[in-house]
Amino acid sequence: MKCGLIGKTLKHSYSKIIHQMIAEYDYDLYELAPENLGEFIKGDVQAFNVTIPYKKDVIPFLDYVDTRANAIGAVNTVVKRDGKLYGYNTDFDGMKYMLDRAGISLENKKVMILGSGGTSNTAKAVAKSLNAREIIKVSRSGQVNYDNYKTHVDTEVIINTTPVGMYPDNFSSPISLDGFENLSGVADVVYNPRLTKLLFQAKERGIKHTGGLPM
Repeated sequence: MKCGLIGKTLKHSYSKIIHQMIAEYDYDLYELAPENLGEFIKGDVQAFNVTIPYKKDVIPFLDYVDTRANAIGAVNTVVKRDGKLYGYNTDFDGMKYMLDRAGISLENKKVMILGSGGTSNTAKAVAKSLNAREIIKVSRSGQVNYDNYKTHVDTEVIINTTPVGMYPDNFSSPISLDGFENLSGVADVVYNPRLTKLLFQAKERGIKHTGGLPM
């Protein structure tokens, strides 16, 4: 069976290595320009994962979207069956596992989500399911943005869903943790490098933290 991962830039990805370790199907990385997305989906790859920036963009091409993926508004796994395309979101369970493994609780916490893509929708759904008290989304053009995010320094958990800090841009961080005195956890979906600059800030402050590899 021919499988793979689609995204715009995949130099950071461990997906091929991971899949080769756990399965016996062919798994490759497919870097796609936006205009080539539809052509790829109609091609001969029978199942594929989806990463930045296509988790929302693939949805119009699908015949069926799983209830959870539909509610989140993001798909990270597509399977072809009998000529039809089925979309799912496995990020939800992965993110819950990542947070639980690191001992980061969201219950009754104020949670700040960095980013506005498909994974940020997953983070919001996870935060709701784990009974977060308040959820703030930070995006470049949103009401809360990277110029005024420090109006929410009472945030208790931060989840980064942006690619900022991902290899080869290792020395960048989406925000500074200066002034966040109530933080009990910081999670970053980036997994290469394992310790991003954002997570290094958390480690320096003795705050529970996790990268995206468990997810």
